[in-house]
Amino acid sequence: MDDLSETSLSSEQLVDGVLLKAFRDEVRLPDGDTSVREWIDHPGASAIVPIFEDGRTLLIRQFRFPPRRTFWEVPAGKLDAPDEPPVEVAERELEEETGFQADRFESLGMAYPCIGYSNEQIHVFAAYGLTRTEQDLAEGEFVEVVPMELEEAVTKARTGGIKDMKSITALVYAAARGDGTST
Repeated sequence: MDDLSETSLSSEQLVDGVLLKAFRDEVRLPDGDTSVREWIDHPGASAIVPIFEDGRTLLIRQFRFPPRRTFWEVPAGKLDAPDEPPVEVAERELEEETGFQADRFESLGMAYPCIGYSNEQIHVFAAYGLTRTEQDLAEGEFVEVVPMELEEAVTKARTGGIKDMKSITALVYAAARGDGTST
C-alpha cells in the first residue's frame, strides 16, 4: 500500500478552549473503509536549551496539573498567533521564565510530541550569549529556575530523571550538537 493517508469526511468541534480545540472527524481510510479520529488542535510551541559558555544550562521545575506532579523542563511556551515566528516565542519565553536574554538562537529542529491525538509542533532552539534580565512570569505561573551542567541535564533526560517529552527531545538535540556534553 503506497498511500497511507486518511481523508477527513466530516469534522465536529467538541471543545473550543482557550488553548486547545478538540475535534471528532470521520475519516476515509486507505482501504476505503471509514473510522473516527478524535484529535486536539494546538497552536504550536517553542522550547529552548539555554547554553552558557561554561557548559551550564537552565532548567525549570514546574507543577503540571494534568499529571498532578512537578516536572523538570526546558523553558518553553506556546505560539500566541498562528503566524508568530517560533524564534520570537523562544526569545519571549526564555526571558519570561528564566530572566535571561540571549544574543543568538539556533534552531535545533522540530518535533511532534503527541502524533496520536494532536497536531502540536514544538520548535527547539539553543540559546547562546546569555545575559541576566528580569523574570516576568504570567499570572498564575510558578516556576523554579535551576542552573545545571548541560551534561547532567542530558543524562537526566536519557535515564528517566526528566519525564517531559519536549525537554527530553530538546536536550537530546542539544547533545547531538555537542554543546557542552560528552555523553
